[in-house]
Amino acid sequence: MATSGARTRTATTPVGSAALTGAEALALRTTSLLLRPHPTARPTDVAGVVEWFGAMQAQDMASGLWSLGLRLPGWTQADVREALERREALRTWPMRGTVHLVPARDARWMLEVTGVRILAAAGPRRASLGLSLEDADRAADVLGEALAGGVRLTRSECLGTLNAAGIDTTGQRGYHLIWYAAQRGVTCIAPHVGTEQTFALLDEWVPDPHRPDRDEALGILALRYFRSHGPTTRKDFAGWTGLTAADAKRGIAAAGAALTTVTVDGVEAVVDPALLDAPREPVDDVHTLPGFDEYLLGYKDRSLMLDAAHKQAIIPGANGVFQSTVVRGGRVVGTWKRTLTKTKVKVAARPLVDLDAATRARVDAALEAYTAFVGLPLAVEWTTA
Repeated sequence: MATSGARTRTATTPVGSAALTGAEALALRTTSLLLRPHPTARPTDVAGVVEWFGAMQAQDMASGLWSLGLRLPGWTQADVREALERREALRTWPMRGTVHLVPARDARWMLEVTGVRILAAAGPRRASLGLSLEDADRAADVLGEALAGGVRLTRSECLGTLNAAGIDTTGQRGYHLIWYAAQRGVTCIAPHVGTEQTFALLDEWVPDPHRPDRDEALGILALRYFRSHGPTTRKDFAGWTGLTAADAKRGIAAAGAALTTVTVDGVEAVVDPALLDAPREPVDDVHTLPGFDEYLLGYKDRSLMLDAAHKQAIIPGANGVFQSTVVRGGRVVGTWKRTLTKTKVKVAARPLVDLDAATRARVDAALEAYTAFVGLPLAVEWTTA
């Protein structure tokens, strides 16, 4: 299982000695993302997977659950939900103003290190909603008082509590105030009740947080990012965390010999040296990934995985809502969309390249793994629209 801090050991490959092709880097990325067996990382539970990544984008709960499930063979959706109830990980807004799954004990320091820039930049949005900083702080205090003593409230109950205190939550005000309370570290997102989010006090949900100093925290972020996404660039790391370029560089330096540099088609990249022991041959695995998986969301530059001609199919209208992807050989070759009924999972699969019958059968098998995860039989329809 992954360690919680930046490891200190001698790199297996001297700095700058490895020159990788794009195809080799893609094969290694598939391994670092835990989509293939890793030479050293074998997380066996939700806590281990989330700690390996450091953070996993999860604004869509179903997507977040499957991101965990596909990396924990044999687990069901119910198993993952139970692990979240055990507080093996939690959801909050630690980076880029977006909900992520993070290790529970690391939520507070991550908010302090990577969330501070988003919080500082929230003034214009707050003003556009007709809210003052005093309004936001008062709302956070009201929610803090309502949740004290182990109380969990649904989103609608949180809004009702704010309304009862005379705080206007109409329009987008309510969402912003709930976000602000979590961004300040007052609350966190607790597991769902039915289909609705719940919220708890962060200090009560995680009474023993990890408290690294700033340099150690930056080193942990760098190590976790590059070991789970590498090889990739410092620019990708800064984009993922929302850190400044200077802090991204500082984090890589703090990780020390736990990271090394390589080149990918002549461009400098950073990687966990242990990954260089993994196979670099082209991959031919088939995966059906959720829309917000780290496979795409973890990078600013997605060119190794996604053909530019397919970008519109994956992010229609560039609206930030990613479609679930069919991946073969590390590259996006299609999309899939699921509809759950009481008796089955209906999937519409759409190829973006020519897929022969054998490949479609492999996609169907990958979709069967998803339907086993949710506990319903599969009904798949292939479409071109």
